[in-house]
Amino acid sequence: MTTDDFRRNRDNFCYRHPDRQSFVLCQRCLRTICPECQTPGAVGVICPECLRDQQKQQSPAQRTAERRWSRPRAVAVADGRPVVTYAIIGITAFAYLLGLIPGIGDDVRGSLLFWAPLLYPDLSGAFQPWRALSVALVHSGIWHVGLNMLALWLIGRSLEPLLGRWRFLTLYVLSTLGGSVAVTLLSFGTQVVGASGAIFGLFGALLVIGRHLGANISGIAIVLGINLILGFIPGFNVSWQAHVGGLVTGALVGLIFARTRGVRQRGLQIGLLVAVGAVLVALLFIPPLFWF
Repeated sequence: MTTDDFRRNRDNFCYRHPDRQSFVLCQRCLRTICPECQTPGAVGVICPECLRDQQKQQSPAQRTAERRWSRPRAVAVADGRPVVTYAIIGITAFAYLLGLIPGIGDDVRGSLLFWAPLLYPDLSGAFQPWRALSVALVHSGIWHVGLNMLALWLIGRSLEPLLGRWRFLTLYVLSTLGGSVAVTLLSFGTQVVGASGAIFGLFGALLVIGRHLGANISGIAIVLGINLILGFIPGFNVSWQAHVGGLVTGALVGLIFARTRGVRQRGLQIGLLVAVGAVLVALLFIPPLFWF
């Protein structure tokens, strides 16, 4: 099927939001519905109209039981624009361009890159903890920043509307921190730049959430595997430690999001995310496995 044929086929788009592509069908009417319109049913998902019809047929006792025990549908924002994704791309691009200005560029890059000894005043004589996060803003070259931001755009435009803006931002920040922690523990004396840890974190979350939604994640797994292997091949100047740290952290955060989707579980979700951040910070107090 050609691209034009695909676009003309309305079965490939949500019947309530014709601009949103989807391949999920309502289990009752078999119409295509986007994540915002999906409500988990006994098997698969159902659309809002079928949900209303189903609720009309319920007895008062069934309605009471459903209100008490049913899980709310997955979180999705009404405005599907990936605003946080665009903001991160814009800020990262600005930081890269700032680093190209003669006279201040080297200072900008030097103040943002991650070097683990700068977390330990006894070793370096300085304490600069912001570097564990600012590392995602500085890149080694145009191809480095371009590929990372392309990956962020490709993943973010699907994942951010599904999670919501604040959850997506939390995922990005924690994945960045997870990559920096892994570098600290496994490659202490290495200077690191780039948002690869955060990008791998998005990959990890997408794998876990996609698996819970029943989506076909084989393509994502293949791309992720290839990129992960490249980090272990001599000659590729990439930090596999940041990749692995971001991937593990992102997968864990994705699991938290997938298992705490209900409104009544919001406090639990926040508590678990805070716990993940606290554990990552605590790991920095463990003596690094490899020093210099």
